Amino acid sequence: MSLNQPAVSVTATVTATVAAPAPVLQQEASSHSLHILAILSALMAFASISTDLYLPALPAMEVALHADAGKLEWTLSGYLVGFSLGQLVWGPVSDRYGRRLPVALGLILFIIGSAGCAMSTTADMIIGWRAVQAVGACASVVLARAMVRDLYSGHRAAQMMSTLMTVTAIAPLVGPALGGQILQWSSWRAIFWTLVGVGALTLVALSRLPETLPASRRSQEPLRRAIMRYGEFLQHRRVLGYAGAGGFFYGGIYAYLAGTPFAYITYHHVSPQFYGVLFGGGIIGIMATNMLNSRLVHRIGSDRLLRGGTAVTALSGLWLALDATTGWGGVAGLVAPLFLFVGVTGFIVANSIAGALACFPERAGSVSALVGAIQYGTGILGSALVGAFANGTPAPMGWVIAVMGVGSYLCARFLVPHATD
Repeated sequence: MSLNQPAVSVTATVTATVAAPAPVLQQEASSHSLHILAILSALMAFASISTDLYLPALPAMEVALHADAGKLEWTLSGYLVGFSLGQLVWGPVSDRYGRRLPVALGLILFIIGSAGCAMSTTADMIIGWRAVQAVGACASVVLARAMVRDLYSGHRAAQMMSTLMTVTAIAPLVGPALGGQILQWSSWRAIFWTLVGVGALTLVALSRLPETLPASRRSQEPLRRAIMRYGEFLQHRRVLGYAGAGGFFYGGIYAYLAGTPFAYITYHHVSPQFYGVLFGGGIIGIMATNMLNSRLVHRIGSDRLLRGGTAVTALSGLWLALDATTGWGGVAGLVAPLFLFVGVTGFIVANSIAGALACFPERAGSVSALVGAIQYGTGILGSALVGAFANGTPAPMGWVIAVMGVGSYLCARFLVPHATD
């Protein structure tokens, strides 16, 4: 197919490329839509809650585990390694064996990983258990989207997907604030025991969710062959452009997640509770740009919005690096450019995924998994670089975010053809 095919919205692309659900499943989903929505929302939220909940506790964990400065940023890297690689496996496995079994196995891994984190006595132990936790969590996130495609079609599928995407934006708003409250009344270990409880409750709730992929619709392709198909997508410049724009941006986002607890709480002496408020401001920006993007995409074009969003990330990243290096503006000098950087998520993530999916609409699921793996892979790099260059100031975080923002813009500007607008 032509690489100049215009991009469309994420939900439209995904919905159009998936076979209609079986009538029995569709009828069952319609009659139990509220509890199905609740369960799928819980599954989708695992990516956010398993990371954002413990962010305010990072400085306390550093003291309790006697970790060197920057060491615990690797807990984000360990998580991202598991999340990035795991989703490439869970997708083909679920296509072959159904959705519920892989999700259940993933939840069990998540529970084990969370308990391991809670009982860790060294920084290296918790880094390893975070990787186990992530392999389990990514099954819930990736397969929740697949379940939506199994159960719904047309406008109903788009409505459900939009609702779930809204939940993923709300979860990070709640996570740090809740984590800060748990830390106020108990130790950092209680945060991970809370995640054990969340995983166990979700596993029980899964019993009320029907199997959404009947045996007659399951893939018979060997898992090795399905996984090897990812190499085909990497040979296309347009896919690389969209994946690079989103991927570099994710690198900056995870540098932000890894660096802000220490920049705000340790360096500028912001309370863990107020850190949750600052973090929540960025989430409000994300929700606002997601809503704005859905209104503007048909009028302006997803590629133009993508390039505009990445231009803002490049400029705000450079502004942040300057403030973080010189100390200009204090806390406000970090908050303002970080708000701009994080806030344009709605213009970058949705449009980069939509563009990549439009390149191979007949393999939207595999492309989505690959793009997700690239995003979290660069997230690994971003958070690892913050830890590797940690010097007790916000400067390393600022410069990593700046480099990632510029990289995102360059991919959108020079690898995504202007003709697709």
